Amino acid sequence: MLTIRLMRPFLFACLFLMAPIFLAAQTKMPQLTFKDRTLPNGARVLSAVDRSSPTVAIQVWYHVGSKDDPQSRSGFAHLFEHIMFKSTKNMKSEMMDRLTEDVGGFNNAFTADDVTVYYEVVPSNYLETLIWAEADRLSGLNVDDPNFKSERDVVKEEYRQGVLAPPYGMFEYLLQQKSFKEHPYKRPGIGSIEDLDAATLKDVQEFHTTYYRPDNATFVIVGDFDQQQLDAWVDKYLVPIAKPNRPLPRVQTKEPARTAEARLTEYGKNDLPAVGLTYLIPRQADADSDALRIADALLSSGESSRLYHALVYDQQLAAEVNSSADLREDVSLFVLTAVLSEGKKAEDAQKSLLAEIKKLQDTPVSAAELEKAKNQLITDQLRQRETSNGKALALGEAAVLLGDAARVNTDLSRLQAVTAADVQRVMKKYFSDANRLVLYYLPEASKTGSAAKPVAQKEEN
Repeated sequence: MLTIRLMRPFLFACLFLMAPIFLAAQTKMPQLTFKDRTLPNGARVLSAVDRSSPTVAIQVWYHVGSKDDPQSRSGFAHLFEHIMFKSTKNMKSEMMDRLTEDVGGFNNAFTADDVTVYYEVVPSNYLETLIWAEADRLSGLNVDDPNFKSERDVVKEEYRQGVLAPPYGMFEYLLQQKSFKEHPYKRPGIGSIEDLDAATLKDVQEFHTTYYRPDNATFVIVGDFDQQQLDAWVDKYLVPIAKPNRPLPRVQTKEPARTAEARLTEYGKNDLPAVGLTYLIPRQADADSDALRIADALLSSGESSRLYHALVYDQQLAAEVNSSADLREDVSLFVLTAVLSEGKKAEDAQKSLLAEIKKLQDTPVSAAELEKAKNQLITDQLRQRETSNGKALALGEAAVLLGDAARVNTDLSRLQAVTAADVQRVMKKYFSDANRLVLYYLPEASKTGSAAKPVAQKEEN
Protein backbone atom coordinates (compact mmCIF):
# COMPACT_ATOMS: atom_id res chain seq x y z
CA MET A 1 0.00 0.00 0.00
CA LEU A 2 2.82 2.34 0.79
CA THR A 3 4.31 1.72 -2.64
CA ILE A 4 0.98 2.49 -4.30
CA ARG A 5 0.60 5.75 -2.39
CA LEU A 6 4.03 6.85 -3.53
CA MET A 7 3.58 5.82 -7.14
CA ARG A 8 0.14 7.31 -7.77
CA PRO A 9 1.17 10.95 -7.27
CA PHE A 10 4.23 10.22 -9.39
CA LEU A 11 2.04 8.71 -12.10
CA PHE A 12 -0.35 11.68 -12.05
CA ALA A 13 2.60 14.06 -12.19
CA CYS A 14 3.97 12.26 -15.24
CA LEU A 15 0.58 12.38 -16.95
CA PHE A 16 0.30 16.07 -16.14
CA LEU A 17 3.71 16.79 -17.64
CA MET A 18 2.93 14.69 -20.69
CA ALA A 19 -0.51 16.23 -21.28
CA PRO A 20 0.80 19.34 -23.07
CA ILE A 21 2.61 17.12 -25.56
CA PHE A 22 -0.73 15.70 -26.71
CA LEU A 23 -2.91 18.79 -26.26
CA ALA A 24 -1.94 20.56 -29.45
CA ALA A 25 -2.40 17.45 -31.57
CA GLN A 26 -5.78 16.55 -30.06
CA THR A 27 -7.39 19.99 -29.81
CA LYS A 28 -9.85 21.02 -32.49
CA MET A 29 -11.04 24.56 -32.85
CA PRO A 30 -14.85 24.77 -32.57
CA GLN A 31 -16.07 25.55 -36.07
CA LEU A 32 -17.77 28.89 -36.58
CA THR A 33 -20.70 28.76 -38.97
CA PHE A 34 -21.18 32.19 -40.49
CA LYS A 35 -23.05 34.02 -43.24
CA ASP A 36 -21.11 36.25 -45.62
CA ARG A 37 -23.11 38.94 -47.38
CA THR A 38 -21.96 41.85 -49.55
CA LEU A 39 -24.46 44.71 -49.91
CA PRO A 40 -25.07 46.69 -53.13
CA ASN A 41 -23.11 49.63 -51.67
CA GLY A 42 -20.07 47.42 -51.08
CA ALA A 43 -20.42 46.95 -47.33
CA ARG A 44 -19.71 43.42 -46.15
CA VAL A 45 -21.70 41.76 -43.36
CA LEU A 46 -20.41 38.64 -41.61
CA SER A 47 -22.77 37.11 -39.07
CA ALA A 48 -22.64 34.04 -36.84
CA VAL A 49 -25.33 32.88 -34.41
CA ASP A 50 -24.02 31.92 -30.96
CA ARG A 51 -26.64 31.32 -28.28
CA SER A 52 -24.22 30.50 -25.46
CA SER A 53 -24.95 33.92 -23.90
CA PRO A 54 -27.92 36.32 -24.27
CA THR A 55 -25.56 38.95 -25.69
CA VAL A 56 -24.36 40.03 -29.08
CA ALA A 57 -21.07 41.52 -30.30
CA ILE A 58 -21.11 44.12 -33.07
CA GLN A 59 -17.87 45.10 -34.77
CA VAL A 60 -17.09 47.37 -37.70
CA TRP A 61 -13.73 46.87 -39.38
CA TYR A 62 -12.71 49.85 -41.49
CA HIS A 63 -9.90 48.90 -43.84
CA VAL A 64 -7.85 51.95 -42.99
CA GLY A 65 -4.95 52.15 -40.57
CA SER A 66 -1.90 54.19 -39.83
CA LYS A 67 -0.23 53.08 -43.06
CA ASP A 68 -2.96 55.05 -44.88
CA ASP A 69 -2.21 58.32 -43.08
CA PRO A 70 -1.42 61.11 -45.56
CA GLN A 71 2.20 62.12 -46.02
CA SER A 72 3.29 64.43 -43.16
CA ARG A 73 -0.06 63.83 -41.47
CA SER A 74 0.65 60.81 -39.29
CA GLY A 75 -1.95 59.99 -36.67
CA PHE A 76 -5.07 60.57 -38.82
CA ALA A 77 -6.36 56.99 -38.54
CA HIS A 78 -5.80 57.16 -34.78
CA LEU A 79 -7.51 60.56 -34.69
CA PHE A 80 -10.67 59.13 -36.25
CA GLU A 81 -10.75 56.34 -33.71
CA HIS A 82 -11.60 59.20 -31.33
CA ILE A 83 -13.73 61.41 -33.58
CA MET A 84 -16.08 58.50 -34.32
CA PHE A 85 -17.32 58.74 -30.73
CA LYS A 86 -18.33 62.38 -31.17
CA SER A 87 -21.64 63.70 -32.48
CA THR A 88 -23.42 62.48 -35.61
CA LYS A 89 -26.49 63.54 -37.50
CA ASN A 90 -28.74 61.80 -34.95
CA MET A 91 -26.55 61.25 -31.88
CA LYS A 92 -24.89 63.52 -29.35
CA SER A 93 -21.22 63.13 -28.47
CA GLU A 94 -20.42 60.03 -26.41
CA MET A 95 -23.89 58.61 -27.18
CA MET A 96 -22.33 55.20 -27.92
CA ASP A 97 -21.43 55.01 -24.23
CA ARG A 98 -25.03 55.57 -23.26
CA LEU A 99 -26.33 52.98 -25.75
CA THR A 100 -23.95 50.32 -24.44
CA GLU A 101 -22.84 51.00 -20.87
CA ASP A 102 -26.29 52.09 -19.67
CA VAL A 103 -27.72 48.69 -20.63
CA GLY A 104 -24.89 46.67 -19.05
CA GLY A 105 -22.67 46.38 -22.13
CA PHE A 106 -19.46 48.03 -23.27
CA ASN A 107 -17.81 49.57 -26.32
CA ASN A 108 -14.34 50.49 -27.47
CA ALA A 109 -12.10 50.79 -30.53
CA PHE A 110 -8.51 50.30 -31.62
CA THR A 111 -6.27 51.52 -34.41
CA ALA A 112 -3.68 49.26 -36.02
CA ASP A 113 -1.35 49.62 -38.98
CA ASP A 114 -3.94 48.25 -41.41
CA VAL A 115 -7.37 48.66 -39.81
CA THR A 116 -9.45 50.70 -37.40
CA VAL A 117 -11.99 48.61 -35.49
CA TYR A 118 -15.01 49.68 -33.43
CA TYR A 119 -16.86 47.18 -31.26
CA GLU A 120 -19.74 46.86 -28.81
CA VAL A 121 -21.17 44.03 -26.72
CA VAL A 122 -24.74 44.46 -25.49
CA PRO A 123 -27.72 42.36 -24.42
CA SER A 124 -29.07 40.81 -27.59
CA ASN A 125 -32.36 42.72 -27.48
CA TYR A 126 -30.39 45.92 -28.18
CA LEU A 127 -28.91 44.66 -31.44
CA GLU A 128 -31.17 46.76 -33.67
CA THR A 129 -30.21 49.91 -31.76
CA LEU A 130 -26.52 49.29 -32.32
CA ILE A 131 -26.94 48.46 -36.01
CA TRP A 132 -28.73 51.79 -36.37
CA ALA A 133 -26.03 53.61 -34.38
CA GLU A 134 -23.15 52.17 -36.44
CA ALA A 135 -24.98 53.07 -39.64
CA ASP A 136 -25.53 56.59 -38.32
CA ARG A 137 -21.90 57.27 -37.49
CA LEU A 138 -20.81 55.75 -40.80
CA SER A 139 -23.09 58.01 -42.82
CA GLY A 140 -23.64 61.03 -40.56
CA LEU A 141 -20.50 61.76 -38.51
CA ASN A 142 -19.94 65.45 -37.74
CA VAL A 143 -16.38 66.13 -38.82
CA ASP A 144 -16.41 69.74 -37.68
CA ASP A 145 -13.87 72.06 -36.11
CA PRO A 146 -14.88 71.53 -32.44
CA ASN A 147 -14.77 67.72 -32.75
CA PHE A 148 -11.51 67.80 -34.68
CA LYS A 149 -9.67 70.08 -32.26
CA SER A 150 -10.92 68.43 -29.07
CA GLU A 151 -9.90 64.94 -30.20
CA ARG A 152 -6.61 66.16 -31.66
CA ASP A 153 -5.71 67.37 -28.18
CA VAL A 154 -6.62 63.94 -26.77
CA VAL A 155 -4.39 62.15 -29.28
CA LYS A 156 -1.51 64.53 -28.57
CA GLU A 157 -1.86 63.81 -24.85
CA GLU A 158 -1.82 60.06 -25.56
CA TYR A 159 1.44 60.61 -27.46
CA ARG A 160 2.92 62.39 -24.45
CA GLN A 161 1.78 59.65 -22.08
CA GLY A 162 2.57 56.68 -24.31
CA VAL A 163 5.77 57.80 -26.06
CA LEU A 164 7.40 60.73 -24.25
CA ALA A 165 6.66 59.88 -20.62
CA PRO A 166 7.65 56.18 -20.30
CA PRO A 167 11.41 55.61 -20.17
CA TYR A 168 11.30 53.26 -23.18
CA GLY A 169 8.34 54.72 -25.05
CA MET A 170 10.55 56.43 -27.61
CA PHE A 171 12.66 53.27 -27.93
CA GLU A 172 9.62 51.32 -29.17
CA TYR A 173 8.59 54.25 -31.37
CA LEU A 174 12.03 54.41 -32.98
CA LEU A 175 12.20 50.66 -33.56
CA GLN A 176 9.22 50.84 -35.90
CA GLN A 177 10.17 54.15 -37.45
CA LYS A 178 13.73 53.09 -38.28
CA SER A 179 12.84 49.57 -39.44
CA PHE A 180 11.21 50.68 -42.71
CA LYS A 181 12.79 52.78 -45.44
CA GLU A 182 9.94 53.17 -47.95
CA HIS A 183 6.77 51.57 -46.64
CA PRO A 184 4.36 53.85 -44.72
CA TYR A 185 4.58 51.41 -41.80
CA LYS A 186 7.50 53.65 -40.81
CA ARG A 187 4.91 56.16 -39.52
CA PRO A 188 3.96 54.86 -36.04
CA GLY A 189 0.20 54.72 -35.60
CA ILE A 190 -0.02 57.07 -32.65
CA GLY A 191 1.15 59.92 -34.90
CA SER A 192 3.29 62.87 -33.93
CA ILE A 193 2.51 66.20 -32.30
CA GLU A 194 4.11 68.09 -35.21
CA ASP A 195 1.96 66.38 -37.84
CA LEU A 196 -1.21 66.77 -35.80
CA ASP A 197 -0.53 70.47 -35.20
CA ALA A 198 -0.01 70.98 -38.93
CA ALA A 199 -3.31 69.31 -39.83
CA THR A 200 -6.27 71.40 -40.97
CA LEU A 201 -9.98 70.67 -40.81
CA LYS A 202 -9.99 70.27 -44.59
CA ASP A 203 -7.23 67.60 -44.34
CA VAL A 204 -9.26 65.65 -41.80
CA GLN A 205 -12.52 65.91 -43.75
CA GLU A 206 -10.76 64.67 -46.89
CA PHE A 207 -9.38 61.66 -45.01
CA HIS A 208 -12.84 60.85 -43.65
CA THR A 209 -14.51 61.11 -47.04
CA THR A 210 -11.84 58.91 -48.60
CA TYR A 211 -11.90 55.99 -46.17
CA TYR A 212 -15.08 56.01 -44.06
CA ARG A 213 -17.46 54.62 -46.64
CA PRO A 214 -19.58 51.48 -46.91
CA ASP A 215 -17.33 49.73 -49.45
CA ASN A 216 -14.45 50.01 -46.98
CA ALA A 217 -16.38 48.59 -44.01
CA THR A 218 -16.86 45.02 -42.80
CA PHE A 219 -19.61 44.50 -40.21
CA VAL A 220 -19.19 41.46 -37.97
CA ILE A 221 -22.11 40.37 -35.76
CA VAL A 222 -21.76 37.34 -33.48
CA GLY A 223 -24.14 36.29 -30.72
CA ASP A 224 -27.71 35.57 -29.76
CA PHE A 225 -29.89 36.82 -32.63
CA ASP A 226 -32.25 35.64 -35.33
CA GLN A 227 -30.58 35.65 -38.73
CA GLN A 228 -33.69 36.64 -40.64
CA GLN A 229 -34.34 39.54 -38.29
CA LEU A 230 -30.72 40.70 -38.58
CA ASP A 231 -30.95 40.64 -42.37
CA ALA A 232 -34.04 42.84 -42.18
CA TRP A 233 -32.24 45.39 -39.97
CA VAL A 234 -29.26 45.37 -42.33
CA ASP A 235 -31.63 46.08 -45.21
CA LYS A 236 -33.25 48.88 -43.24
CA TYR A 237 -30.19 50.70 -41.89
CA LEU A 238 -27.12 49.74 -43.94
CA VAL A 239 -28.33 49.18 -47.48
CA PRO A 240 -29.58 52.80 -47.96
CA ILE A 241 -26.09 54.27 -47.29
CA ALA A 242 -24.75 55.54 -50.60
CA LYS A 243 -21.47 54.36 -52.05
CA PRO A 244 -19.29 57.36 -53.00
CA ASN A 245 -18.39 57.81 -56.65
CA ARG A 246 -14.64 58.03 -56.13
CA PRO A 247 -11.81 55.49 -56.08
CA LEU A 248 -10.73 53.83 -52.85
CA PRO A 249 -6.94 54.24 -52.63
CA ARG A 250 -4.69 51.44 -51.42
CA VAL A 251 -1.05 51.59 -50.43
CA GLN A 252 1.06 50.36 -53.35
CA THR A 253 4.52 51.01 -51.86
CA LYS A 254 6.62 47.91 -51.27
CA GLU A 255 9.43 47.81 -48.75
CA PRO A 256 12.71 46.89 -50.47
CA ALA A 257 14.58 43.89 -49.15
CA ARG A 258 17.41 44.69 -46.79
CA THR A 259 20.86 44.11 -48.24
CA ALA A 260 23.11 44.88 -45.28
CA GLU A 261 22.87 45.13 -41.52
CA ALA A 262 21.91 48.61 -40.26
CA ARG A 263 23.27 49.83 -36.90
CA LEU A 264 21.92 52.84 -35.01
CA THR A 265 22.45 54.48 -31.65
CA GLU A 266 19.81 56.74 -30.08
CA TYR A 267 19.61 58.41 -26.66
CA GLY A 268 16.72 58.92 -24.24
CA LYS A 269 15.59 59.44 -20.66
CA ASN A 270 16.06 55.80 -19.75
CA ASP A 271 18.34 54.90 -16.84
CA LEU A 272 19.36 51.52 -18.25
CA PRO A 273 20.46 50.84 -21.84
CA ALA A 274 18.22 48.87 -24.19
CA VAL A 275 18.97 46.89 -27.34
CA GLY A 276 16.55 46.16 -30.18
CA LEU A 277 16.90 43.88 -33.20
CA THR A 278 14.40 43.83 -36.06
CA TYR A 279 14.04 41.56 -39.09
CA LEU A 280 11.68 41.96 -42.04
CA ILE A 281 9.34 38.97 -42.36
CA PRO A 282 6.43 38.23 -44.74
CA ARG A 283 2.82 39.35 -44.40
CA GLN A 284 0.42 37.73 -41.97
CA ALA A 285 -1.35 35.68 -44.66
CA ASP A 286 1.93 34.04 -45.70
CA ALA A 287 2.38 30.34 -44.96
CA ASP A 288 5.56 31.06 -42.96
CA SER A 289 3.76 33.23 -40.40
CA ASP A 290 2.68 30.21 -38.31
CA ALA A 291 6.24 28.98 -37.85
CA LEU A 292 7.36 32.53 -37.02
CA ARG A 293 4.67 32.82 -34.33
CA ILE A 294 5.94 29.59 -32.80
CA ALA A 295 9.51 30.89 -32.94
CA ASP A 296 8.32 33.98 -31.07
CA ALA A 297 6.73 31.80 -28.36
CA LEU A 298 9.89 29.71 -28.05
CA LEU A 299 12.00 32.81 -27.59
CA SER A 300 9.99 34.85 -25.10
CA SER A 301 6.72 33.33 -23.93
CA GLY A 302 7.02 33.10 -20.17
CA GLU A 303 9.89 32.69 -17.74
CA SER A 304 10.80 29.28 -19.15
CA SER A 305 11.40 30.79 -22.60
CA ARG A 306 14.82 30.78 -24.18
CA LEU A 307 15.51 34.50 -24.00
CA TYR A 308 14.40 34.84 -20.39
CA HIS A 309 16.38 31.82 -19.27
CA ALA A 310 19.55 32.92 -21.09
CA LEU A 311 19.67 36.69 -20.64
CA VAL A 312 17.74 37.21 -17.39
CA TYR A 313 18.20 34.06 -15.33
CA ASP A 314 21.47 32.52 -16.47
CA GLN A 315 23.69 35.37 -17.73
CA GLN A 316 21.90 38.12 -15.74
CA LEU A 317 22.48 40.55 -18.58
CA ALA A 318 18.95 41.88 -18.84
CA ALA A 319 16.18 43.00 -16.52
CA GLU A 320 13.59 42.52 -19.28
CA VAL A 321 13.67 40.67 -22.57
CA ASN A 322 11.04 40.16 -25.24
CA SER A 323 10.35 39.14 -28.81
CA SER A 324 7.39 39.80 -31.08
CA ALA A 325 6.24 38.47 -34.44
CA ASP A 326 4.48 41.71 -35.38
CA LEU A 327 2.36 40.37 -38.25
CA ARG A 328 0.64 42.79 -40.61
CA GLU A 329 -1.28 42.84 -43.85
CA ASP A 330 1.86 43.71 -45.79
CA VAL A 331 5.54 43.19 -44.94
CA SER A 332 5.86 42.41 -41.23
CA LEU A 333 8.46 42.76 -38.51
CA PHE A 334 10.08 40.39 -36.02
CA VAL A 335 11.39 42.36 -33.04
CA LEU A 336 13.68 41.32 -30.17
CA THR A 337 14.39 43.70 -27.29
CA ALA A 338 16.36 43.66 -24.07
CA VAL A 339 16.50 46.21 -21.26
CA LEU A 340 19.86 45.69 -19.62
CA SER A 341 20.64 45.08 -16.00
CA GLU A 342 22.66 47.72 -14.20
CA GLY A 343 26.30 47.81 -15.24
CA LYS A 344 25.86 45.57 -18.29
CA LYS A 345 26.97 46.45 -21.80
CA ALA A 346 24.69 46.76 -24.81
CA GLU A 347 27.08 44.84 -27.04
CA ASP A 348 26.98 41.84 -24.67
CA ALA A 349 23.18 41.76 -24.77
CA GLN A 350 23.27 41.99 -28.57
CA LYS A 351 25.65 39.02 -28.75
CA SER A 352 23.43 36.97 -26.45
CA LEU A 353 20.30 37.73 -28.47
CA LEU A 354 22.07 36.66 -31.65
CA ALA A 355 23.36 33.52 -29.93
CA GLU A 356 19.80 32.43 -29.10
CA ILE A 357 18.75 33.01 -32.70
CA LYS A 358 21.67 30.91 -33.89
CA LYS A 359 20.70 28.05 -31.59
CA LEU A 360 17.28 27.87 -33.25
CA GLN A 361 18.98 27.97 -36.65
CA ASP A 362 21.52 25.25 -35.89
CA THR A 363 19.54 22.75 -33.82
CA PRO A 364 15.92 21.61 -34.30
CA VAL A 365 13.75 22.36 -31.31
CA SER A 366 12.74 19.33 -29.25
CA ALA A 367 9.29 17.81 -29.60
CA ALA A 368 8.36 18.74 -26.02
CA GLU A 369 9.44 22.37 -26.38
CA LEU A 370 7.68 22.69 -29.74
CA GLU A 371 4.43 21.35 -28.32
CA LYS A 372 4.66 23.66 -25.33
CA ALA A 373 4.91 26.66 -27.64
CA LYS A 374 1.98 25.41 -29.71
CA ASN A 375 -0.08 24.86 -26.58
CA GLN A 376 0.52 28.42 -25.43
CA LEU A 377 -0.69 29.83 -28.76
CA ILE A 378 -3.61 27.42 -29.03
CA THR A 379 -4.74 28.16 -25.48
CA ASP A 380 -4.77 31.87 -26.26
CA GLN A 381 -6.92 31.26 -29.33
CA LEU A 382 -9.34 28.99 -27.49
CA ARG A 383 -9.76 31.51 -24.69
CA GLN A 384 -10.48 34.23 -27.23
CA ARG A 385 -13.18 32.08 -28.83
CA GLU A 386 -15.02 31.68 -25.52
CA THR A 387 -16.85 35.00 -26.04
CA SER A 388 -18.90 36.42 -28.88
CA ASN A 389 -16.56 39.40 -29.08
CA GLY A 390 -13.56 37.08 -29.38
CA LYS A 391 -15.23 35.08 -32.13
CA ALA A 392 -16.04 38.33 -33.94
CA LEU A 393 -12.42 39.49 -33.67
CA ALA A 394 -11.18 36.23 -35.15
CA LEU A 395 -13.72 36.37 -37.98
CA GLY A 396 -12.96 40.00 -38.78
CA GLU A 397 -9.23 39.38 -38.78
CA ALA A 398 -9.57 36.43 -41.14
CA ALA A 399 -11.81 38.36 -43.54
CA VAL A 400 -10.02 41.71 -43.60
CA LEU A 401 -6.35 41.02 -42.85
CA LEU A 402 -5.99 37.47 -44.17
CA GLY A 403 -8.32 37.98 -47.11
CA ASP A 404 -10.26 34.78 -46.44
CA ALA A 405 -13.02 34.60 -43.83
CA ALA A 406 -12.90 30.78 -43.95
CA ARG A 407 -9.49 30.85 -42.29
CA VAL A 408 -11.28 31.48 -39.00
CA ASN A 409 -11.90 27.72 -39.05
CA THR A 410 -8.56 26.49 -40.40
CA ASP A 411 -5.80 28.49 -38.73
CA LEU A 412 -5.59 26.23 -35.68
CA SER A 413 -4.82 23.20 -37.84
CA ARG A 414 -2.22 25.23 -39.74
CA LEU A 415 -0.53 26.06 -36.45
CA GLN A 416 -0.67 22.44 -35.30
CA ALA A 417 0.97 21.30 -38.54
CA VAL A 418 4.16 23.35 -37.96
CA THR A 419 7.18 21.09 -37.47
CA ALA A 420 10.58 21.59 -35.87
CA ALA A 421 12.02 21.66 -39.39
CA ASP A 422 9.64 24.50 -40.30
CA VAL A 423 10.85 26.57 -37.34
CA GLN A 424 14.49 25.93 -38.21
CA ARG A 425 13.81 26.79 -41.86
CA VAL A 426 12.20 30.19 -41.18
CA MET A 427 14.91 31.06 -38.67
CA LYS A 428 17.55 30.47 -41.35
CA LYS A 429 15.50 32.18 -44.06
CA TYR A 430 14.68 35.48 -42.35
CA PHE A 431 17.17 35.92 -39.51
CA SER A 432 20.20 36.71 -41.63
CA ASP A 433 22.93 39.28 -41.05
CA ALA A 434 21.79 41.34 -44.06
CA ASN A 435 18.16 41.41 -42.88
CA ARG A 436 18.92 42.85 -39.45
CA LEU A 437 18.60 46.30 -37.90
CA VAL A 438 20.35 46.86 -34.55
CA LEU A 439 19.32 49.77 -32.34
CA TYR A 440 21.10 50.76 -29.14
CA TYR A 441 18.97 53.02 -26.94
CA LEU A 442 21.31 54.54 -24.38
CA PRO A 443 20.83 56.94 -21.47
CA GLU A 444 21.37 60.59 -22.37
CA ALA A 445 24.02 60.76 -19.64
CA SER A 446 26.19 58.29 -21.59
CA LYS A 447 26.29 60.49 -24.71
CA THR A 448 30.03 60.96 -25.23
CA GLY A 449 32.42 60.69 -28.10
CA SER A 450 33.19 57.11 -27.11
CA ALA A 451 29.58 56.00 -26.62
CA ALA A 452 28.73 52.41 -27.48
CA LYS A 453 28.05 51.55 -31.11
CA PRO A 454 26.07 48.49 -32.24
CA VAL A 455 28.43 45.63 -32.93
CA ALA A 456 28.79 44.39 -36.50
CA GLN A 457 28.15 40.69 -36.96
CA LYS A 458 31.65 39.98 -38.22
CA GLU A 459 33.04 41.38 -34.95
CA GLU A 460 30.82 39.03 -32.95
CA ASN A 461 32.08 35.99 -34.82
